[in-house]
Amino acid sequence: MSTATRPTQDARVDLTVWSTTATLVITDPDTLDLATAALSDVLAEIERACSRFRPDSEINRILADPGRPATLSPILNAVIGQSLRVAAATGYLVDPTVAAAVIAAGYDRDIADVLATGPIADRSGNSWGDRAPGAWHLTHDPRSSTLTVPTGIGIDLGATAKAFAADEAATRIAAAVGGGVLVGIGGDIAVAGDPPPGGWRIDVADDHRARGDARQTVAISAGGLATSSTTVRRWPTASGWRHHIIDPRTGRNPDSPWRTVAVAAATCVDANAAATAAIVLGHRAPEWLIEQGLPALLIGLQGTARAVAGWPPPVVTG
Repeated sequence: MSTATRPTQDARVDLTVWSTTATLVITDPDTLDLATAALSDVLAEIERACSRFRPDSEINRILADPGRPATLSPILNAVIGQSLRVAAATGYLVDPTVAAAVIAAGYDRDIADVLATGPIADRSGNSWGDRAPGAWHLTHDPRSSTLTVPTGIGIDLGATAKAFAADEAATRIAAAVGGGVLVGIGGDIAVAGDPPPGGWRIDVADDHRARGDARQTVAISAGGLATSSTTVRRWPTASGWRHHIIDPRTGRNPDSPWRTVAVAAATCVDANAAATAAIVLGHRAPEWLIEQGLPALLIGLQGTARAVAGWPPPVVTG
């Protein structure tokens, strides 16, 4: 399940990025060109800084020279800070040091390239199955913008960077053009500025790109709404299907009763981290989300839905 904005009378543009779709909706159509340029700038900054698939990305250059402090760009400094914050907040259930396990599972290229190659070899005899080293091994000083990564530790910022991009783009665009702004990237949504009457209506569906397949429609006026799912970003291997969500405690896909979880929070980063942690937590997820005060919709493997912690009621459309 992912989230998708419903068609509106507001100005909207959809961009293809990272084998998914970035959606921008604004309440002032006259500023669409300026807002689109700002979104493109943020997406380009995030890719140059955080991409695991670009050899020349800033994070890959740092990983190629481990064991010494590296000075970070402002954007990577912010993403690393958010990644380490949510790692600690989730009890390290969402941990950027899962890179080796993600790669061993077969996600070693852009997902479109992974799917294009067909079933990959079973790598369970190698690092696949090894627990993540732990984000506490990373030394980050946000004030001096430095990061030290010990030798042998990889970093995957996928659980944070996409959601951070949505938050950052929505905030920048609202400051630049005023009005209301919604940015969705691969189903992770952030809103800023003045919402339209009744709030931003968002379809919750198995795939944000699948029109007419909404499980329900909800409305939000601030913050973010994000999902984590085992049904979309997945690929075949010789020993069965794998997906991108890794339990850092085992290095494997979690044996979860939830195929997808959607969460509303103060930011898209927080929403996405909580949704991912909930899938990893499994049966304990509803209790944990209630304890955190995070409204969520959990979808079981057979499609049964459970709403907790004040998940917004469906919007009646007609």
